[in-house]
Amino acid sequence: MLKEFKDFIAKGNVMDMAVGIIIGAAFTAIVKSMVGDLINPFIGLFMGGVDFTNMYVVLAGEVAEGATLEAAREAGAAVFAWGAFVMAVINFLIIAFVVFMLVRYVNKAKEAAAKEEEAQAEAEPAGPSEVDVLMEIRDALKSKPNVG
Repeated sequence: MLKEFKDFIAKGNVMDMAVGIIIGAAFTAIVKSMVGDLINPFIGLFMGGVDFTNMYVVLAGEVAEGATLEAAREAGAAVFAWGAFVMAVINFLIIAFVVFMLVRYVNKAKEAAAKEEEAQAEAEPAGPSEVDVLMEIRDALKSKPNVG
């Protein structure tokens, strides 16, 4: 069983997946910072200073007016945190767009490499075909006198 596990872990796909998960976690931190520290202030500026992260509706419980979402949750109130959802959607859209751009770039790079390989194959002189080689052998055998 240990050998099977070692073989499984050593496979390229598992290692690629592990690297992808680690990079994805780091990328998520970058996107969170970008959204929270760069995009939200601009959205708030255009919306008149509105901060989406603290937008919520109290469903049940007592919460002081103007309390943050965290304070409302700590007070034990049931809240409908629509602002947090909006921020999650924005995070998702940013991540999806960046992944789309990355995949698009990789596909273009693959296409360019394939075109370059194809052009290089066309530029290289092709060797004689199998039929050409067989015809040369036949002609060479015909030109030799029969000994015997």
